Amino acid sequence: MIHSCNLNHIVRILLLSIVFAMPESLYAVKPKVASPMEDRNNVIDNTLDSLNKARTARPVPGSSRRGNNPVLFLVGNSTMRTGTLGNGNNGQWGWGYYFPEYFDENKITVENHALGGMSSRTFYERLWPEVLQGVRKGDWVIIELGHNDNGPYDSGRARASIPGIGKDTLHVVIKETGDKRIVYTYGEYMRRFVNEVKAKGAYPILMSLTPRNAWLDADSTKIERVDDTFGLWARQVARQTKVPFIDLNRISGDKFECYGKEKVKTMFYLDRIHSSEFGARANAESAAEGLRNCKGLKLASYMKPVEADSVTGQSRKGNNPVVFTIGDSTVKNEDSSPDGMWGWGSVLGEYLDSDNVTVENHAMPGRSARKFLDEGRWDKVYNALYPGDIVLIQFGHNDAGPIDSGKERAELPGTGGESKVFKMKSDGRYKVVYTYGWYLRKFIMDAKEKGAIPVVISHTPRNKFDNGLIESNASSFGAWTEEVAKMENVPYVNLNRVSGMKLQKMADESGLKLVNSYFKNDHSHSSLKGAHLNAQGIIESLDYEGSPLHPFIKR
Repeated sequence: MIHSCNLNHIVRILLLSIVFAMPESLYAVKPKVASPMEDRNNVIDNTLDSLNKARTARPVPGSSRRGNNPVLFLVGNSTMRTGTLGNGNNGQWGWGYYFPEYFDENKITVENHALGGMSSRTFYERLWPEVLQGVRKGDWVIIELGHNDNGPYDSGRARASIPGIGKDTLHVVIKETGDKRIVYTYGEYMRRFVNEVKAKGAYPILMSLTPRNAWLDADSTKIERVDDTFGLWARQVARQTKVPFIDLNRISGDKFECYGKEKVKTMFYLDRIHSSEFGARANAESAAEGLRNCKGLKLASYMKPVEADSVTGQSRKGNNPVVFTIGDSTVKNEDSSPDGMWGWGSVLGEYLDSDNVTVENHAMPGRSARKFLDEGRWDKVYNALYPGDIVLIQFGHNDAGPIDSGKERAELPGTGGESKVFKMKSDGRYKVVYTYGWYLRKFIMDAKEKGAIPVVISHTPRNKFDNGLIESNASSFGAWTEEVAKMENVPYVNLNRVSGMKLQKMADESGLKLVNSYFKNDHSHSSLKGAHLNAQGIIESLDYEGSPLHPFIKR
């Protein structure tokens, strides 16, 4: 007796055998069908000789299943799972990598079966039979394909599908191998995915493509869409087959247009189609939003609840602005005992009119600019920003040292656009690391996007003297911070110099014992007295007409 789960696979093998036995004349005479879509990506992301390697890296279909819980299968290309291994070793990530974070693993597991370079045709021919074998009744399958349904029908990667959703077919012989194939329309491949999932008692969902970093023209603020090609065709097939359709292209594309061209560049890595970690996370969030907002979709019941941030921005009084501070321990420390360590962000509010502005100190000890971003701390501040808010940015104390070992928090030196992929020793994961200035520019760019006003502040001086002169890092982090402020045309406070000059004067006039009272435990961390010194330096530096803080300073 043939087990029902293998029946579809056996039938397809028999059909392919019939196809291969057909007379050569059927392939020699090609009917008139639409020309294949132009390859606009111009990216080589996978070749057939890597398929065996990919099979060892991708999960065995259904292997993640817990008891009788359903599995969510992801079917797609490099925008869903980048590279053969999908581990970010090339600096690119697919959104499927982050998608499990949105689901309760005690109710459902998520398996990413996407592979770079796959079109609807090549996935259906080469990978789909294995995936389908793992699908059971009650499972879910998300299908997002189309980026690679272009190029020649019968040579090279030979992955093009016929444009549209009709019933056209084309018999081809692959020039390099002599293999015989029947090519169907994009819509026909999508219908086959859908119908074969349904035949297993599972639930298919179609998604449109992720947006590319491509704009209508050089001056346009509108990103290119796929509303007249793959997006339209996927939507039409979804209507025909009565399955949910999530317009991922629209959801992410709308966000990208709000971000603007410069920020959208950070969503991609190396080219204009493959996502960076930032872009992959944005697309995963868009996909999750689409599922939650799809009326009556039962899959949404397996998702984790959206956790509202009940802390960041909650000090806001009416429509008054909030001053947000981000940085390290010199901005926020223990900030409790009068005899303990303090950051200037916790005393800054004492110098401002609390009736018209509030201060929220979101700095965290031990953080570099990179670490603050990677840990999601900046995301919370970013999401809480309103037009007119002020963001005080100060890093530099923890931004040196090893990048991929130890505390793994340093960045590349300088302010340029350089980046490099590192393999972190702590967990073996790959990470793209940018320059110190790149991270500052991202904070600035994000703040401006929300209508907030960023202010860049150099790191506080240390209690270190050489031949009677206080140490200054003016040639490294101090210089890079000032350079970024000039590049982005934002207010800059040279706190290292302002507070440093005051400490130098104390040392000259009263000796180092007085200077020592402004620090606690070591040469970097401030006492309460030192925190006030630094806060006063910021207030003095921004007490001028046109300064964002000027209207709120106590008189």
